[in-house]
Amino acid sequence: MNFHEVRFPASLSFGSIGGPERRTDVVTLANGFEERNTPWAHSRRRYDAGLGLRSLDDIEVLIAFYEARRGQLHGFRWKDWSDYKSARASAEVDFRDQLIGQGDGASVTFQLSKIYRSGSYSYQRPIAKPVAGSVRIGIEQDELRETVDFELDDSSGEITFVHPPAEGMSVVAGFQFDVPVRFDTNRIMTSVASFQAGDVPDVPVVEVRV
Repeated sequence: MNFHEVRFPASLSFGSIGGPERRTDVVTLANGFEERNTPWAHSRRRYDAGLGLRSLDDIEVLIAFYEARRGQLHGFRWKDWSDYKSARASAEVDFRDQLIGQGDGASVTFQLSKIYRSGSYSYQRPIAKPVAGSVRIGIEQDELRETVDFELDDSSGEITFVHPPAEGMSVVAGFQFDVPVRFDTNRIMTSVASFQAGDVPDVPVVEVRV
């Protein structure tokens, strides 16, 4: 896949707007009731990178990053400042933040994920781009050591244990993560005069499946 394991400058993504998008097909029946269905198992996130630009130096950094990605050709990492870690926004990452699986005595590979809960309902989001050095893994109440007890593939979000967790044991994790994205435009229009007057370019970014 055309993906560069490099993060869009976090100082420029700070202040951007964006969030999850869902696709739902709605059919209104003759009796007024609706049938609703979705072709997407997971949401897709969109952002506008232009709102994080504050100076002409920022414009220069943006253009260099855009050119190095060849526009829409190569994906890259994006820090979503409103949702970038396994813990609550006001809390520090802890290895018990998320339940990512149950041991069966044989499986050694587990996918990082984050669970979003509202009432009795929940959604489990796969995490494919964890931030290296931030991932903490445990089994039940015991925290494990990276490279000793497990290996992390930070390009896919897969955890591989040296020994399979015993049957029924909870595999837990805490981490920071990025969103895999690409530019959603074939051109970036900038104006020095208008930028100094408070106008910023429109720089759409969209999540990609990896």
